[in-house]
Order: sequence, then structure tokens, then C-alpha cells
Amino acid sequence: MFKKIGLIFKNSLSDNDKNSLKQLIPVLTKSDCTVFVEEENNLDGNFEGAVLRDFPKTLDLLIVFGGDGTFLSSARKFLEFEIPMLGVNFGSVGFLTDINVDGFEETIKDVLSGQHIIEERDLVRVSFSNQTYFGLNEVLIHSGSYAQLMRYRLKIGERVVYEQRSDGLIVATPTGSSAYALSAGGPIIDPELSVFNIIPMMSQSLSSRALVSPNDKNISVEIMEGPLEHGMVCVDGQENIRVSFGEEISLSKNEIKLKIVHPKNNNFYESCREKLGWSLDITNNKSS
Repeated sequence: MFKKIGLIFKNSLSDNDKNSLKQLIPVLTKSDCTVFVEEENNLDGNFEGAVLRDFPKTLDLLIVFGGDGTFLSSARKFLEFEIPMLGVNFGSVGFLTDINVDGFEETIKDVLSGQHIIEERDLVRVSFSNQTYFGLNEVLIHSGSYAQLMRYRLKIGERVVYEQRSDGLIVATPTGSSAYALSAGGPIIDPELSVFNIIPMMSQSLSSRALVSPNDKNISVEIMEGPLEHGMVCVDGQENIRVSFGEEISLSKNEIKLKIVHPKNNNFYESCREKLGWSLDITNNKSS
């Protein structure tokens, strides 16, 4: 049961968002739990709840009000504490923030009464230049220059897969298969599978295709040359980090998994139908 709940809000709250929160937060404060916010919360005094200085360490649940971007940044920030996270969608698509504002009261009552599931999601860990980062969605290795190719070598385990030229290479988790990797032509992967989704971007080879690999094998990528004096690594769409040519970029499954709380009736494929338009009736969309 969740007794101590921490609230996280997206950075830029519209007036509509704040009005929604004024209706949603009392649902939590009236329940049999204690609600906390971070010291740096951005509600401008609109929430009179307790501020927990040791915010993450004693919480049972984190509720994120925002879009998938807010959820991703919160996941990275608090991952080490292994606190289950629940997402309330204040964004657009919302694969990770799957609770809608309209159904919040009914859903949160079910969650707090134990009518929920906790799903564990794998993350990808990337190490290079004595630095380590982890992503819930993907790691993008790219040339650093728009529409210019880099040459690189890909290995899975101890075996060389190929050496080729492309704008970049995406190594995505199943969670990330419905995000940036999808726009690059990768397959959608059930999040219960323990795999990596490897997708070349704008490859010079006409036969280049997405590759699905078990995530219990390490992946290594070496950029050999490119338009700049270095390549770039970007994790979950955050900042670009320089990586030298010839240096090994090592990717593996992260030891700690992210725990995501879903309503009892959560269905990944229903989310795909709703958010990707799989069930749209195109018979009436006739061209004029």
C-alpha cells in the first residue's frame, strides 16, 4: 500500500494545468496517505502540502504530472531509490504517463486500494570516456552534423555485426520502441521483452535494417570517422556528449529497473491503438 506519496510537476504549467491540479491534488490529500512535494516545486504556492527535504528516500510512490519527457527526467533523477512511479498525462501522446486527467479520481482510488500492477522496465546503460549514463528510451550515437554520415563498427558480444556508414545508430529499449526509434523506422516491441532495438539512421547501405538483440549481451560501437573531429552520444533526447573517434562506446542492460505503476486494466496494445491511431477508420477519409 502507498502511504507516502511524492508529487512531481512538469516545468512549464499552463493555467489549464494548474486548474486541473487544484482539482486532482485534493483527491490525494483526502485519502489515507501523506502527500509531499520537492522544495523546488513550481506550483507558486498553490499547493499547501508538506515539503520533504529528504524527498525521495522515504516515499512509497511518485506521481508525475506531465508528459513523457517529465516522466523520463524524473525516472533518471530518482532511479537509484527504486520508487514506483505513476504518470498522469499533461502532455500529448503519453505512453509512460497513461493516466488521463478525466479519469484520475477513480483511477487513483483503485491504485491506493491495491488495484494496480507494477511493471518493471529495462533501461540501457552507456559508458565511454570514463562516463556512464542510462536511458529509459534510447541511446543515440550520431555524427554530430545534420545529414552527414559517420563510419562506425557495431559488435554484439564478441562478434562484429557490421561496419557501415549512416547518420547515426539508435540503441533503444522496448519502452523506447514507441518513441524516437519508431520515427526512425524501428519495430514496436512489447515492453515485457528483454531485448535491444538497434536501428541505423539514414544508412548508406540499401540493405540496412533494424536489428533486435537480446539485452543480456553487451553491445559496443566504435566511431571510426565523421564530418567533425568527434562523434556525439545523446541519451533520451538530452544533451549531446562528445565521444572521440576510436573509443569504445559500451552499451548494456542497466542493473536497476524502473518500476511503473499502472491501473489494473492497463493494456499496452490498447495504448498503441489509441495513441498511434491503429483503430482509426480511414474509410471516410476520402480525398476531395
